[in-house]
Amino acid sequence: MNKTSGIKIFPFLSIRQSVGGAAGLVVFFCVSVFPFAAAQSFSLPDAAGRNNAVKITRINPLKTQWTAEVKPDNVHNDYPRPGFVRQDWLNLNGLWEYAGGANATANVQFSEKILVPFPPGSVLSGIKESTDRCIYRRTFTLPANWDKNCRILLHFGASDWESTVSVNSKSFGTHRGGFDPFSFDITESVKRDDTNELTVAVFDPTNRGQQPRGKQSETPSGICYSPVTGIWQTVWLEPVPQNYIKSIKITPDYDTASAIIQADVFVTKNDGVKKDYVLSVETFDGETVVAKCFGGTDGKLLLRLDKSAMKAWSPDTPNLYQLTLKLQDNDQIVDQAGSYFAFRKIERVREKSGHSRIWLNGKPLFQLGIIDQGYWPDGFYTAPTDSAIRMDIRVAKSLGFNVIRKYQKVEPERWYFWCDRIGILVWQDMPGGENKTPESQTQFQNELQRMIETLSVHPSIVLWTVFNEGAGQHFPPKYLEFVRQLDSSRLVNLTSGWTDSKLGDMNVTHKFPNPEKPIPDADRASVVGVYGGLTLIPQAANCWTPDIWGYLHVSDSETLFKRYREMQMMLRKLIAADGLAGAMFHQLTDVESECNGLTSYDRAVLKFPAEAAEAVGKLNRETIKQGSR
Repeated sequence: MNKTSGIKIFPFLSIRQSVGGAAGLVVFFCVSVFPFAAAQSFSLPDAAGRNNAVKITRINPLKTQWTAEVKPDNVHNDYPRPGFVRQDWLNLNGLWEYAGGANATANVQFSEKILVPFPPGSVLSGIKESTDRCIYRRTFTLPANWDKNCRILLHFGASDWESTVSVNSKSFGTHRGGFDPFSFDITESVKRDDTNELTVAVFDPTNRGQQPRGKQSETPSGICYSPVTGIWQTVWLEPVPQNYIKSIKITPDYDTASAIIQADVFVTKNDGVKKDYVLSVETFDGETVVAKCFGGTDGKLLLRLDKSAMKAWSPDTPNLYQLTLKLQDNDQIVDQAGSYFAFRKIERVREKSGHSRIWLNGKPLFQLGIIDQGYWPDGFYTAPTDSAIRMDIRVAKSLGFNVIRKYQKVEPERWYFWCDRIGILVWQDMPGGENKTPESQTQFQNELQRMIETLSVHPSIVLWTVFNEGAGQHFPPKYLEFVRQLDSSRLVNLTSGWTDSKLGDMNVTHKFPNPEKPIPDADRASVVGVYGGLTLIPQAANCWTPDIWGYLHVSDSETLFKRYREMQMMLRKLIAADGLAGAMFHQLTDVESECNGLTSYDRAVLKFPAEAAEAVGKLNRETIKQGSR
């Protein structure tokens, strides 16, 4: 059983870990380019095998420095929902029984084991073969110290795409959506003092379907990558009281140093008596209580801090306030949970120059970011460990970037927590789909809404991208209004690159390799949404496949640094002449056959010369400084 150590001081905010600048970074070494090993490739097995299975063969089963740390009894055992914390929880990650493809039938015979939460095609899953259908099964028993009268919630961080869940042979429903968390109340079926059986059946058509899927493909190559069918985030159980806080929403206001607190309270229908519950909130800056408020469960609570003492959040000062929320019946505490929030203000401002720029906390801040697609060679969508998640973010920040654009993927909540904690802005994409039918458009909107509502707690996220490069684009004006109604505290990049709707907060170009200015638009901030694509091939041992490609090949690490420096000078000219407000370099890591990363796919190699890494950080910080004047 996993437990947090308390509610007032949350353990995820107390981890002794260096989080700023370059401190604590793993040292990288640049390597020369050597001939590849014997050619391997992706192939589709005969249909007599697994249905639509994709067998993935490579030079080697590419690993990371964290691969060996992953064990069935410790896999992703960090608290999975840092924005809404309770003390008790049970991690269900680990070895599950598994059947895939043609074997995933109603009379399934489980003949394999899979390590959850790694998707079947990945090395760490143990299956190493993707499929469009699979079934999982495991047993569990409830911890003996859990209250016998508590309700039991079953949580999934994410499972791609259509997941049907049963406990002790009772179906609790089907969830559609590959990137958002979902839960079931399994109280009525769970056995308190005996073994329980949990089964999950999953169907994922990947690119044969219309649903949001990001860069996944059943025939991965080029800019499309391996499919991620099935469970790919933590599965866990949570005990809650019969009447409990179901969710909380915190809406900070930077200008007034206040926050609106809303709670969704679940009251058991057979409780028999209507309760007049009270919500009480305490806010902490470290150990010090800095604000309190209380009120009924049917309204909004107003939390006020001392404006003169307010600590703003920014990449340079990632200040977070902790919060404890209690549900009370008179003096009795019925339920309690913890969260955190921050004060920061992001806005698009039309300046006297006639240009619109992006301001953070009342001052212009040039957004110099890097594209991150969130793929891992050993776990696909699933990072091997929490330490691996942190290091990717630290590398981006140590290289002087102040933004990560999360490209065509939604991460587990812990990724965003570390961005909040380390201090880096996030531009968040909605993963694309085909969206050609009314049904698929409704599904896209539903998944977009769930993404925004789930991630709204994270101050690092300052922008939502709805459509990328025209993929699945439909009714842009409707979505602009939809997103702004859901979240008025962030900017909206409605259509990023290629097909411009001329709406939203951003006017965005995508151009390889050199940055190119957008057509001037005084009512939108001009941004280079993607540029770069510099390709330096690592050693074969650090490559996913010999079938590599890139946008602009360079011969060695010194040339890579030279070309990167030239691109920074180009950005500075665009800033000076055209009021450029931001730019996103492509990209942080290599991904499968795409070798456009600043690091190798296994994160073992930083492609700049060792002595140039600091110079890159200095270059980027100088560009940010110039663009923020």
